[in-house]
This record gives sequence, C-alpha cells and structure tokens, in this order.
Amino acid sequence: MLTHRRWESLGHADFGWLRAKHHFTVFDGGNPEHEPVGNLVVWNDDEIAVGGGFPFHGHKDMEIITYVRQGVLGHRDSLGSEGQIHAGDVQAMSAGTGIRHAEFNKGDEPLKLYQIWLQPRTAGGEPQWNTRKFPKDDRSGRFVVLASGFSDDDGALPIRADARVLAVTLKAGEQIHHVLAPSRSAYLVVASGKVAVNGEPMNALDGVAITHVTNVEIVAFEDSELVMVDTG
Repeated sequence: MLTHRRWESLGHADFGWLRAKHHFTVFDGGNPEHEPVGNLVVWNDDEIAVGGGFPFHGHKDMEIITYVRQGVLGHRDSLGSEGQIHAGDVQAMSAGTGIRHAEFNKGDEPLKLYQIWLQPRTAGGEPQWNTRKFPKDDRSGRFVVLASGFSDDDGALPIRADARVLAVTLKAGEQIHHVLAPSRSAYLVVASGKVAVNGEPMNALDGVAITHVTNVEIVAFEDSELVMVDTG
C-alpha cells in the first residue's frame, strides 16, 4: 500500500531562522494521520537561514541521520567532535546514553537538510558521531546505502537501528526496481524532480509510506533525487 504525504499536507513551523515541514507528527496540531513507519519517527525538512542554527541541546536513545540537500552544515558536540557537512553528504549520530550538540548554517545561502530520527534496537550505549561524503555520481541509477544498522552494508555510516537510509539519483526517463522484504516497510521522499512510484505520481518534496508492498517500481519524469528509509 502507498500512503502519500503530499508537501501541502505536512505539518510545519516557522521561527524566522528556521522553516520546517514535518513528514511525521512532531507537535500538537500536526497532521494526526502522519504516524511513525516502523521505527522511523521523525523526518523533518528543515531550512536554516544564513547565520542561524540550533544551540547546544541534548538527545538520548535516538539514532539521528542528517542529509544535507543544500549549503554547509556545521556540527559541534559534547564528544569534542566538529565537522562540516556539504550538500549530498550525511552525518549519523547515535545519542545513546546522552549527547549534546549544536547544528548551524556555515554557508552563505539557506541550509536545507533532512533530519531523520530512528528508534534504536536497544536503549543506552556510548554516544557516537560520524560523517561521510557520498558523491552523487556514485548513486546515479542505483540506490546506495548511506547509513545502516546492518554490518553487511559496507561503506555505510553505522547506526544502531533496524533500518537503512538509501539515496538514488535518476535521469529523466530512467527507472529503478527496489525489492522490500515482506516484513519491511519504507518511507520515500522526492528531494528534487518528479517521479511515479508503482504508477502513482509524486512531485518534488512529497513523501510516501510504503507498507505491505515487496516490489517498488520508480520511474523518473524529470532528473530526480530520492531519499528512502527501509525500516523493520
């Protein structure tokens, strides 16, 4: 079954320095139909103004993956880690027993990113932070695993959740076939472009929950970039 979450149906918040759309219910007043998919509980589409950012704040027992779509993200945390994550690259943070961090726009244009939160397999554990470059050319016409809770996904950022975060770029007219195990679900977002998923059209920034489906056929009508979480 495909359950679309069109851009205009998403919950939203506007704090001036931060404009956010929520694929999943975050605050009271959000779309009550946008419930978690498996252990995927948050997918925020954030735009952070130049000079803006989140001050130091804490997380616990959550796997947080950040996919940068535009601009440069700056990161600092209580582990002493610092980094800059550029468009197309990814960071993964296992909050574990507790971590504090700050995230901010390090560039000279609005910073656009996805914040994806997954519940871990088990609570606790030492907090961790990692980042990695994922050139878009490497995922042209094929899904590449960016972050994974499975040891056989070589090259992916490690997370402690029963999930994978994947991405693909498609040229206009290209199509791709993806197989989900019968026990799995997925959530897919069109970062840019226009596609059809199992024959149903999706515009840029739309999302879709994919449940009780094993075969996913995606056809690109325009050059497109897709991000997906495969979850138990």
